[in-house]
Amino acid sequence: MKRQSINPAHSQAVYDRLHFSQATRAGDLIWVSGQVGIDATTRTPGDGMEAQARLAFEGVKTVLEAAGASLADIVELTTFHTDLRGDIKEFSQVKDEYLPDRFPSWTAVGVTQLGRREFEQLYNEHRAHQGITNTRPPNPYPRG
Repeated sequence: MKRQSINPAHSQAVYDRLHFSQATRAGDLIWVSGQVGIDATTRTPGDGMEAQARLAFEGVKTVLEAAGASLADIVELTTFHTDLRGDIKEFSQVKDEYLPDRFPSWTAVGVTQLGRREFEQLYNEHRAHQGITNTRPPNPYPRG
């Protein structure tokens, strides 16, 4: 299967410096690298969980669009929080705005720290499958 690296123009410096792609596509599957709550233009973190969550989802949206997909194609979401219990309600509200239906599988993990000090609150990972039209798998036991 052919593998394609996805790197929107604004992320080229990150790719060159840190040697990872914003996403990797193999067939209809897209693995999106972790997105943090920083502004893509200013490179500054959002102020608080809500702002960081919105920035992270906007980052995911940009990467998926560069791959020819959308937020509606997300099938799995993993989030890492430095204050999971304190942040989960606010994060969930933002998540539900960006993913209002066809809810993906989701795992939220509490951690003591993230990769850089300014990423103190949130780190998102996503997997998407482009072209899903049926939200339920076929019934393996159809009635005859």
